[in-house]
Amino acid sequence: MRTWFLCKVKYAKENEEGLLKNVSEQYLVDAVSFTEAEARIYDMLGSVIRGDFQVTSISKSNIVDVFFFDDVDVWHKCKITYIVADADSGKEKKVTQYMLVTAHNVKEAYDRIYESLNNMLVSFNVPDISESPIVEIFPYEKDDEELNPAIPDNLKPLSEVEESSANVEDSQS
Repeated sequence: MRTWFLCKVKYAKENEEGLLKNVSEQYLVDAVSFTEAEARIYDMLGSVIRGDFQVTSISKSNIVDVFFFDDVDVWHKCKITYIVADADSGKEKKVTQYMLVTAHNVKEAYDRIYESLNNMLVSFNVPDISESPIVEIFPYEKDDEELNPAIPDNLKPLSEVEESSANVEDSQS
């Protein structure tokens, strides 16, 4: 399961008249910790924003899933509710989750969230949809980061070490 962090970024943005205006924008970043979220937001926005910018806050988000459609970049926050039975007590429990979907308007967001969740095994309800102030979302993708560098020459994969130790044991017998 992904962990999403909401990052607020403040910087000077040029408007249509060519004047600089201080703005604060929100971005959603998929990361494992606050530290990684901060590093990723600086990495992602460093080449996009001209001049200095500052990450003013980072908080864990209550978003559990994100559905992106290519035709629009306006994000809508959808509140999803459904009922599940507690395995131990047998009592029913109402679960509320929040998801984001791109859409032109609230009606289209409603249709797209139903389309995206049509494989859920339980029936669900969408009691609330609102346009989100989030500008962009940065999901984790293996190609984005090079956190797992190539294995150095002085190290061997574990499978090769196990093979060589098995060969040594066979030769000693």
